[in-house]
Amino acid sequence: MSAAANTTSRARGPLGHPRVHLRSTTSTNERARALATRGAPHGTVVTAAEQTAGRGRQGRTWTAPPGRSLLCSIVIRDPPRLLPLAAGAAVADAVDAALASERAATIKWPNDVLLDGRKVAGILVEGRPQERWAVVGVGLNVAVAPSEFPPELADRAATLGLGPERIEPVLHELLARLERWVDADAETLLTEIRARDALLDRPVRWADGEGRGGGIDGDGRLIVITTDRGRVTLDAGEVHLLPREGPNPQPTKA
Repeated sequence: MSAAANTTSRARGPLGHPRVHLRSTTSTNERARALATRGAPHGTVVTAAEQTAGRGRQGRTWTAPPGRSLLCSIVIRDPPRLLPLAAGAAVADAVDAALASERAATIKWPNDVLLDGRKVAGILVEGRPQERWAVVGVGLNVAVAPSEFPPELADRAATLGLGPERIEPVLHELLARLERWVDADAETLLTEIRARDALLDRPVRWADGEGRGGGIDGDGRLIVITTDRGRVTLDAGEVHLLPREGPNPQPTKA
C-alpha cells in the first residue's frame, strides 16, 4: 500500500444537509448527480419515499414498495479512493445498529450488504473524478415484508423487518456511519471490510472464471484463488457467490 493510502483523509464535514425529500422520483442518484453538477455542497442528501427507475450496479433496477425502504443518495466532495468500500461498511454498520446486533451484516465485494446470505441493501457509487465529486446511492429494505418481494427476488432478498417509522432513524444512523468511514484511513477501513467479507473462503464465479474467495488486498481488490490460474485479483465487475459445498448446501444467490 502506498504511503498516501495510509494517511487519514481530511475531515469533510457532516452529512445530511441540505436535504431534498421527494414523495416520488425516478432515481435519487439522478437527482443528486444533477445537484452535484450545479455545485451542491458536500453532504447534500436526496431521499424519496418511492423510486420509479431506481438503478443498481451492472445496470440492474432497484425496486421497492413505496414507503418501505430507505432510498437515499449523498453528495461526497473530494471522495476517497475507497469510497465504494466505505459505503458498504457504513450501510453494514447501520444495519447492525438497527437490529441491535454485532456484525450480523456481511459485505459481498465490493458493497452489496447481506443478511443471512441474502441481499438487504444495494449501493451505487457514481461521480465525476475530474470534478472531484461522487454520489453514494443506497437502497435498504427497512420495512419491506417478505411477501412484497417479486417472485424472482424471493429467495435472494432480505429485509430488516422493521416498521416504516424506523426508516428515518436508520437514515440518520447511516449518515453518521458514512461520515465516519469516508474519513477513515485506508487500513482501518480495509480491516472492517475483511471482517465482514461474505466471500472469504467461499466458492465464487465471475465473467472470466471460478475460484474461492481469498480476501481483500491492500488496494481494496478482491482476491480469488483459482485451480488453474493461481491467485487472481479483481478490481471491478460482478462476482457471484455460489452455494456452499458439502452434503447440506445452503444456496445463496447475491
